[in-house]
Amino acid sequence: QVQLVESGGGLVQPGGSLRLSCAASGSIFSINVMGWYRQAPGKQRELVASISSAGTQNYADSVKGRFTISRDNAKNTVYLQMNSLKPEDTAVYYCKAAIRTSGSWYWIDYWGQGTQVTVSS
Repeated sequence: QVQLVESGGGLVQPGGSLRLSCAASGSIFSINVMGWYRQAPGKQRELVASISSAGTQNYADSVKGRFTISRDNAKNTVYLQMNSLKPEDTAVYYCKAAIRTSGSWYWIDYWGQGTQVTVSS
């Protein structure tokens, strides 16, 4: 019913930039908080950044000042602009969205399939 499709990952050198996108599609009535998470090998999945439907942003301390989250509500899309990338940013990045589908009273968290970001020289 609902799909989240991420794009924009890849290989980048330290200090470089990438922009991730995540588009939600399907029987969507409304989207609340959208966010980006990441999971490095052998580590737990962690929150990178989130943004409310009103635009309130929240960032992990490790990415503050380097990453910027934004969203286009008309396109049901969330973005993550990543600048000054470091090797420790290497991970699979996942988007998550709290979505209320048409005809439902409940908010459900949906996840994307993940996109690999590798920061290496």
